[in-house]
Amino acid sequence: MPYSLEDRASRDRAGARRISGMSTFSVINPATSEIAGEAPDCTRAELDAMVAAARGAQPGWAALPVDERRKYLHAIADVIDANVAELARLVTLEQGKPESVATEEVAGLSYWLRETAKLDLPVTVNQDDDERRSVTEHVPMGVVAAITPWNYPLGQLSFKLGPALLAGNTVIVKPSTFTPLSSLRLGELLRDVLPAGVVTVVTGGDDLGPWVSRHPGIDKISFTGSTRTGRDVMAGAGASLSRVTLELGGNDAAIVLPDVDVDEVAGKLFWAAFSNAGQICLATKRLYLHTDVYDRIAARLVELAGKTKLGPVSNHRQYDTVIDLLRDCRDNGYDILTGGPAEGLFVRPILIGNPPEDARIVQEEQFGPILPLLKFDDVEDAIQRANAVEYGLGASVWSADPDAALAVARRLEAGTVWVNEVMHLSPLVPFGGLKQSGIGVESGVAGLLEFTERRTITVKR
Repeated sequence: MPYSLEDRASRDRAGARRISGMSTFSVINPATSEIAGEAPDCTRAELDAMVAAARGAQPGWAALPVDERRKYLHAIADVIDANVAELARLVTLEQGKPESVATEEVAGLSYWLRETAKLDLPVTVNQDDDERRSVTEHVPMGVVAAITPWNYPLGQLSFKLGPALLAGNTVIVKPSTFTPLSSLRLGELLRDVLPAGVVTVVTGGDDLGPWVSRHPGIDKISFTGSTRTGRDVMAGAGASLSRVTLELGGNDAAIVLPDVDVDEVAGKLFWAAFSNAGQICLATKRLYLHTDVYDRIAARLVELAGKTKLGPVSNHRQYDTVIDLLRDCRDNGYDILTGGPAEGLFVRPILIGNPPEDARIVQEEQFGPILPLLKFDDVEDAIQRANAVEYGLGASVWSADPDAALAVARRLEAGTVWVNEVMHLSPLVPFGGLKQSGIGVESGVAGLLEFTERRTITVKR
């Protein structure tokens, strides 16, 4: 049965009045191509009302002692824990990932909130002597817009919701048009936990994103999505000089040195590329294999691909991107080792054997279940090729010699580089991209400070 919002005409949505007669749009289940549910299609006037409510609630929220805000983060986590099954079902329904993986995503949001609550906002004493005392502290920005993507509709809130609230901001959550249902339900669940207007979920069509990024009542935009859309968000925010954090696209390289244990790393490399059907910004998207291990690792990856069924690509637009890249590989005569389209939006894992470096599949972010395998003989060549893209989000190096891998890692142009693992993130560790992969960081104290302004107070004695 399609998901529907219960009694939409009269119930509140996280502090914003749900308006009778509000139009809706359909959300499609990518696994079945059937309608999964309906979501409210917000108008500009309704967005204005929600922003006004958030602005009205923010001073009172910021006035709470920070320890009180910590308690609220734990209360939000408690609500999520009590409703994991329902929220995970909605994630699966709208995004397509297996329910077990969706459950991990929802539980991860709860964990991230609890860990974020442990962070402290630093206070810096610049001068403290007989002449004056000067202190720099961090204060909330005001209203934060958290714009989240469709690959992890609740997981991506982990980097935004807790830090923004802990810092004293109110939050407007704007989920992707493809995956609004889980965020809407979370907003409903939080109505009885948070003061009205502290967290608001707003959904709508293609016009809503530009309205949010250009809205003069929004002080900070935390956006996760494509580099192209990130540029549009930044341009829109420039009109009112709203602050931005942008976590954007990636074309992450993995460099595998010749001394690796093939049996040990092959499975890890496979899932580094194909977890969530390859729809992860930090997924391995270019796999550089030393000639000495190329054939053996390629054979193992082909074997794994033949035995693995992935979830669907999450929407028709992204499916078309993947199929267009596959078509380009075919048209150019590249070696397609395995995989291809299945039924509906499902794609069997695709491996492309040693395409040229200027191939689209190498230079563009595929964000789906298609991976180029690339040979190298000289590690200097591999490093140069890995760095020769516009992105700089993540990368990884694989070797039986951690010191040799570390020497390579230090030369890769990426915000996060892993050795012998990939995609490990922590609430306590800053994460962000270089080059066209973003501006600012998320997580850790540095990520918390992204939701604050600095204020220095100097007292003359």
